[in-house]
Amino acid sequence: MGKRFRNCDLNQRLLLPPSLEEWLPEGHLARFVAEVVETLDLSAIYGRYEERDGRGMAAYDPRMMVRVLIYGYSRGVASSRRIERATYEDVAFRYLAADQHPDHDTIATFRKEQLGNLSKLFVEVLRLCQQAGLVKLGQVALDGTKVKANASKHKAMSYERMGEAEKKLEAEVKALLEEAARVDAEEDAKYGKGRRGDELPQELARRETRLRKIREAKAALEREAREQAEQEKARVAARLKERAKKEEARGRRFGGRPPQAPDPEQAKPEPKAQRNFTDPDSRIMKDGATKEFVQAYNAQAVVDSEAQVIVAAEVTQEENDKKQLVPMLEQVIALMESKPQQAMADAGYFTEASVTDGRLEGIDLFVAPDKQKHSEEVVVATGPPPLESSSVAERMRSKLRTAEGQAVYRRRKAIVEPVFGQIKEARGFRRFLLRGLGQVSAEWKLICATHNLLKLYRSGWNPQCA
Repeated sequence: MGKRFRNCDLNQRLLLPPSLEEWLPEGHLARFVAEVVETLDLSAIYGRYEERDGRGMAAYDPRMMVRVLIYGYSRGVASSRRIERATYEDVAFRYLAADQHPDHDTIATFRKEQLGNLSKLFVEVLRLCQQAGLVKLGQVALDGTKVKANASKHKAMSYERMGEAEKKLEAEVKALLEEAARVDAEEDAKYGKGRRGDELPQELARRETRLRKIREAKAALEREAREQAEQEKARVAARLKERAKKEEARGRRFGGRPPQAPDPEQAKPEPKAQRNFTDPDSRIMKDGATKEFVQAYNAQAVVDSEAQVIVAAEVTQEENDKKQLVPMLEQVIALMESKPQQAMADAGYFTEASVTDGRLEGIDLFVAPDKQKHSEEVVVATGPPPLESSSVAERMRSKLRTAEGQAVYRRRKAIVEPVFGQIKEARGFRRFLLRGLGQVSAEWKLICATHNLLKLYRSGWNPQCA
């Protein structure tokens, strides 16, 4: 007797209409996403539709669009074209889209228009993680990672080169205009006046466009230099005011030269200051992992030790992390309405001003003043603790040399660094899709929200508990 096979006829018609609920096994991530979206407050997203006049074709339900986008980012599928294709080819996407197929323009437009509201879901998902017991705020660790911008570093130019290119292009445009005038005169003499005077040679149009972009970029860098000078002038004025109060209290002047305020009108950009023509908010930064220079943003995250949930997220244009310790921990306090007991960060975050900032009072900080090599062995301190008169850096070094300090600081890598690995390696998110600091920051919060959502899913938490 021959082997029997199940029927696999592609033309077989279904006897009963299929149910979407039968498409996926119980416990699938897509089912979890669908259930979580039902618990989220989407009123702000729906509110954008109320502002319209209601004419035209019926819109796709925002719940469906949110489901598809969240699941896409959770799976490392963020491209609107890939999501559109997945609604046909991937059963999970088809389930979440309720067997509908919004095209990539619709998906991209929805994400762009609702990006601010979508980024706020980070806070809602964080609240669910807290409710599920995945956030304890006993220990948190913070770090930054370079994420490539949606722009090529070859489309950037320094202020110094802009000046040189501007002069060169001005000369070329002038020569082309003179040549165009000469040709026009010859043709007028030969054929009579019949050509339109607004026609430009293609080469001239290209150079004029580039010249305009360079001038706009130069003006932007000069504006930034003036703004920075104004901020520095305000800081110096505050320091001078404080200095005057102290001099009045002590009855005599301090020695040395008082701080000098810059003149914003005379401020000029540094010759090496760069601006990218594709995404002007992005910066050329050195990637700590690859050691290469990339056009990027510095994506920040504070991670709770309990389950590696991200409790604060932000994007900065600064290449280093020196200024990020206070604002990132402040964001944790604001979102969680509580201070973490201990916070760890590497040497990139250390400044005396940051670790002594009054806003972080009550948080036990472990921030290395010096960069440590992976192979470097730290000797445990055995002597008496340093005197109060010692420098802030020396007191921190002594704290980290104790057995407790080493044990706490050693956990930093295990808490925060795997999170970036999960986002970049497991989910393949290495480049922002959007451009501009505001949109990039919102996209990063959406990435972090989906990271936390995956932590919720793997914990076995039930959305019906929300």
